[in-house]
Amino acid sequence: MPGHRTRWTTTAILTTTAAVAAALTLTSCSDDDTPSSVASQAASAFASATAKAGQQLDDIQGGVNAKGAIRLGDPTTDSDGRTTVEVTAENTTDSTKSFGVQINFRDEGGNLLDANVVTVSDVAAGKTGKGTVRSTRELGGDVRTEVARAVRY
Repeated sequence: MPGHRTRWTTTAILTTTAAVAAALTLTSCSDDDTPSSVASQAASAFASATAKAGQQLDDIQGGVNAKGAIRLGDPTTDSDGRTTVEVTAENTTDSTKSFGVQINFRDEGGNLLDANVVTVSDVAAGKTGKGTVRSTRELGGDVRTEVARAVRY
């Protein structure tokens, strides 16, 4: 299969999540921080996590934009309290391809809650493949999902 991608692992995702959690914990412990500055720092940490997810897709060489080839199911909550959503990738090419897909998890107001990347591997020519993306932590309320980016390679 043409192209090369760097493999990312659950460890990398968990490391990013731990870093965000640590940043949130540290900022909330400071006596000098106002609620608005803590919120600003939290938003910055989540922006960093989103950038990390985007970097995983940037590492894919020889990929093309495939956002239009991705469909999402309805978000559900798994037994661990994390939000999951089924991702369907349609391969319209004449050879087997894989897809890297970044999903953003947002609240009712459109605020970013989380982001994660799923790989839908080895989708046959003219067929669809499925994968499931899972939030990196528990999310509360009415969670909505969107395809932030998708790369076919």
